[in-house]
Amino acid sequence: MQRIEFLNYPIGDQVPTLQWGFRIDGTDLRAYAADATRDLWRQEREGDGEDDPAAEERFLLGQHDGLTLDEVGDPARHFLGDTAPDFAAPSDHTTPLLGCQCGIWACWPLRTLITTTPDTVTWSSFRQPFRKEWGELPMGPYVFDRPAYEAALTAPVQLAADPLRAVNA
Repeated sequence: MQRIEFLNYPIGDQVPTLQWGFRIDGTDLRAYAADATRDLWRQEREGDGEDDPAAEERFLLGQHDGLTLDEVGDPARHFLGDTAPDFAAPSDHTTPLLGCQCGIWACWPLRTLITTTPDTVTWSSFRQPFRKEWGELPMGPYVFDRPAYEAALTAPVQLAADPLRAVNA
């Protein structure tokens, strides 16, 4: 089983506005998304003249941001797969975990299927709905001990800055 940390940190300089983030086994979920989409983006961007590995990495790591605390509403419901109607995807029952770095979550969400049992919470079937041709992304499944998951969810780590941006600035 994997270990999860739920994080709350400000959006850029907007200190009063906090967002949700995640670490799975110590790695930011956005880093997993970057790894999962690297080759897919390279295929799409082939021939665009961009051949700067540092710029590519910034692009990949910057494609997502967290969802704001206000957007999520009830985190216990949302992160256990019972999403609010604004987040629902009736066709595949997925839940957005990350949104677009532009600040509009629905612009570029990372969606996953959240499955719960009395003992576990599983994140699987990661998808980017605006790239249906990508299919299921090569991420997860991530299986968490449900009591540990719920404990982490009720006591998110409070950070002063976005942990990924601070490292890669």
